[in-house]
Amino acid sequence: MIRYNLRCDRGHGFESWFQSSSAYDSQARRKLVSCPVCGSVKVDKAIMAPQIARKKGHDASTPPAAPAEATDSPSAMPLMLAQERELRSKLKELRDHIVKNADNVGEKFPAEARKMHYGDIEHRPIYGEASPAEARALIDEGVEVAPLPVLPEDRN
Repeated sequence: MIRYNLRCDRGHGFESWFQSSSAYDSQARRKLVSCPVCGSVKVDKAIMAPQIARKKGHDASTPPAAPAEATDSPSAMPLMLAQERELRSKLKELRDHIVKNADNVGEKFPAEARKMHYGDIEHRPIYGEASPAEARALIDEGVEVAPLPVLPEDRN
C-alpha cells in the first residue's frame, strides 16, 4: 500500500491510499480519484515527505511529533476534525444509500456484474463481495466497479 498526498484543481488537499503507484495512475486516468471536499476529478499528487526512521527503536510507521506551534493552534485542529467528521458523514450517507437501494448479491458479485455488463441480465444496482483479484479482473474487462466506503468504526 502507498499513501499519497493529493490536491485538486481548486486547491483542496487530502490524502488517499492505493495498492500501488500504478493503481493510482490507473484510477486517476479513469477519473475515479476525486476530491472529498468539492468532488473534482482533476487531482494531482502533492509534494510529500517520506517517512524515515530517525532514531534506533523508532520505525518509519511512527509519525514524528508535531511542532509545538502546530498543536497549540486553536483553529487548526477543530477545522480538521470538522472536515473529517463531515467526510465520514458523507461516506456513511453514501454507503447507507447504496445498501438501501441496491441488492446485496454477496459472493455472486463478480458473476452478476459480468452478466449485467455483457447484457445477459437486466442492469440493476448491486453490491457484494469480490477479492482484489476478482475486482481487478472486472476492471480489466471494462466492468465499472467501486468499493463500498468503509469507516474505521466499521472495523471494530
